[in-house]
Order: sequence, then structure tokens, then C-alpha cells
Amino acid sequence: MFRNLKETIDLIASIPVSPERKEILQPLAEFIQKKADVGERINLNFICTHNSRRSHLSQIWAQVMADYFNIRNVYCYSGGTEATAMFPKVAETLQKQGFHIQKLSDNGNPVYAVKYAENAHPVICFSKKFDDAFNPGSGFAAVMTCSNADEGCPFIAGAEKRVAVKFEDPKSSDGTQEMNRVYFERSLEIAAEMYEVMRSVTETLKNSRKCLQTTAHRTRERNFLSSTET
Repeated sequence: MFRNLKETIDLIASIPVSPERKEILQPLAEFIQKKADVGERINLNFICTHNSRRSHLSQIWAQVMADYFNIRNVYCYSGGTEATAMFPKVAETLQKQGFHIQKLSDNGNPVYAVKYAENAHPVICFSKKFDDAFNPGSGFAAVMTCSNADEGCPFIAGAEKRVAVKFEDPKSSDGTQEMNRVYFERSLEIAAEMYEVMRSVTETLKNSRKCLQTTAHRTRERNFLSSTET
């Protein structure tokens, strides 16, 4: 992982997540946990109205945190109820926080390659509808990152699970003196919550392994004692 990004994650690790937000995030952690337990592919599709800000931030940070906590088979996507473009301030903010970003196309809806580590596959970002062919068609968690998308899409075809997490839109600061600060802080807030989700999954996986190891150890002890008695 890039050094500057690792320093940002060290900061993120100290950002508290409230008990209320942890409860909201729990269904997402449970979906990931369930898939990880059986070694299945974990597809997460982060959905917002325009697929321009919050859904991209969520997609990118979820992918990074899965890698950071070594949770395998996690593949993160994003989409909207309509396609627009990833807002340039999102790329600018992420670059300041340690990502390496390459603009692959320069049109009305640019494609970005967002790299977080030298040898990791970049996260590919561009605005698209949530059911675009680029995204998974089934077996995914639909993670709703804004109220409008959650209320406007009562049904997401192919979704195995639907989770509403809902973040405040940094768009409200566009064109103001607070814009840089708001985008920077919203990115960190989303990152902190994705950190908490993946940390929770890792902790549960560790506890499950310990329980299995303890059970196996006790079974071996019983078998050994039974053999010595006979």
C-alpha cells in the first residue's frame, strides 16, 4: 500500500464510529462475513442517485479496507439511478489522501484508474447505472449510500441483500469556501466506516477460527483419553 495512503489509514483508525452507525453497518458486515466463511466471491455494489460522489468514495474505500484487513475475494462496484460523471473533486480529494489516480479517458464521463498499492489492481471508476453490464448482475449486496436512491429504487434486481448506510452529500458545499474541507472530511468519514466494517469481519473470522481450533483440540483430547482407557 502506498506510504501516504497508509498514513491516512493510520489516521482513519483513530476516528470513532458511533454505536448507532455501527448498528446500521452491521448488516453489511454480516453479508461479507457469511460469504467469507464459505469462501464465496463477495460482490458489493454501492449505489447513489448520480454515481458521482458518495458511491464512488464508498466503493474505493471498501476495496482498500478489504485489502488492508486481508479479506479475500472482495470486489467493489458502484452505480446510480442515472449516469452522470464522477465529480472531479472526488479524484482530487483521494489524491491528497494518498491514492495514485490516472484519468484513462477525457470526455463527459471520464474513466479513472484509482490505485492504492503498487501491485494491486486499480479500482476502475466512472459513472454508470447500478445495473450497467460492468457491475455484477446477481449475488451482490446493494449498498445504498443516499436517501434518494434508497427511496427511488424499492427493488434492485439481482441483489442478494440490500443495506442502506446513507451518507451526507458533500455536493452541498460545491462552490463554497468550505468545499475542500467538506469533501476531505466526508471521504474520511466514509473510510472510517468501511474500516469498521472490515475490522469487524476480521475480528469475527478470528474468533470463529479460535472456536474451531478449540473444538478440534478438545475432540483430540477426548479421543486420546478414550483410547487410553480401552
